[in-house]
Amino acid sequence: MATNNTFGELGLSIIGLGAQYPPNKLKADELAKLAAKFHPESPAMERVLSINRFTGIETRASIGTSEHPLVNNAAPPSIAELHATFMSDGVPLAVEAARKAMAEACLDASQITHVVSTTCTDSANPGFDHYVAKELGLSSNVEKVLLHGVGCAGGLATVRTAANLALGHRFRGRPARILCVALEISTTLVRSELDSIDKTQKTRIGACLFSDCASAVVLSNGVGEATVEPVYELLGWDHRIIPDTEADLGFDADPAGWKVVLSQRVPKLTEQVLEGAFTDLMASVEPRLPATHRAAPDFDWAMHPGGLTILTNAERTLKISAEHMRASYHRYMEYGNSSSATIFSVMDHLRSKEMDSYAPNGRVKEYVVGCAFGPGIAVEMCMLKRNMGPRGVQTPPETDSEAGRSEGGEEDEDWRSIDAGKQTGSQSAEAPLEENRNSSTAPTREEGFVTEALANVELD
Repeated sequence: MATNNTFGELGLSIIGLGAQYPPNKLKADELAKLAAKFHPESPAMERVLSINRFTGIETRASIGTSEHPLVNNAAPPSIAELHATFMSDGVPLAVEAARKAMAEACLDASQITHVVSTTCTDSANPGFDHYVAKELGLSSNVEKVLLHGVGCAGGLATVRTAANLALGHRFRGRPARILCVALEISTTLVRSELDSIDKTQKTRIGACLFSDCASAVVLSNGVGEATVEPVYELLGWDHRIIPDTEADLGFDADPAGWKVVLSQRVPKLTEQVLEGAFTDLMASVEPRLPATHRAAPDFDWAMHPGGLTILTNAERTLKISAEHMRASYHRYMEYGNSSSATIFSVMDHLRSKEMDSYAPNGRVKEYVVGCAFGPGIAVEMCMLKRNMGPRGVQTPPETDSEAGRSEGGEEDEDWRSIDAGKQTGSQSAEAPLEENRNSSTAPTREEGFVTEALANVELD
């Protein structure tokens, strides 16, 4: 019997977003300092350091610098040491991101009904979500779910999971205000990655791309009194696994943390699945879309910026421009790939006045497609409708805490616990998209962005 795969009137909406980057912004020479200090020159190390200079990333957000004791011991830090830093320096970022999302949603702790969280850079019981909920003062009976094993797709996976929970509550006639939280502390794995490069003489570029971030959104099912208008309506979603690709992309446990598992097939595999996923998503939400929205260029795109190859492949396959993914490019260049936490930051940044000024032909799209890839290889995609009124624009402009600078403006602060309550200041103006893309560290799209060799080793 045929089934109806279309989404009806779900009544789901994102009513608050928040992103929190740590205070340090690392340039490419930070990786070279650690490599020179602990490892001899070798062909593999030189290849990685060369790639590191041409990733298109200008700075990467990090909880520390190359001078911190955690990455300056004789051996790479252990899982226990990495976990301690994740808790002391990462959890405060997640708390602050959650507070931002809740503040925009005009919700207090008593109104949060569920928490759906994700991370791939820590593993402990109870999970980090327990401590975030405790610090936020959430009820002891708030329903929590912690997703693991989903990597860079984790942000959108929490939204998909939250949406199904919200619909369950709607069926029961109960309100749901679900806090989705993503937290990743990746830069502390640098010594482990460099050690593997030295021992295996393989080209491993995880140390070149990944960064630290926490981000959050609040999803509402529309039942009960509304506190604010939506920022984005959630119209539908699509999830799939590319068959027989689990060996191509992963993140394996190791005594010195986690090791990126990556094959050269990843960029091509993700490119090939885009059109099919978008077609199926469109089939499920088409009845709710205007007739003018049928092809990929009719939408803005919040694409997880796993790397430049992922973004440039999407441009070619979907026949969209870099400006359609302007927030993805901008976050990637300014902060790097923060794994699961990146996508909410992209969605938040997309609605800024600055990003609106770089919309294709100066026209902001009302509908937005979110997309991310993760281990499996998993593909997460969703359709959003942006509030085109004041609620759909970031006002006031982003603050320094989102830019990731410390209260005193220092950029060489060591990896130490961050007091989220002291993160204030003023964010310096970010350079326009085209200016960043045309800089010496980020070649233009017409120049290919990166060499063919880099394309062969790009991450998700």
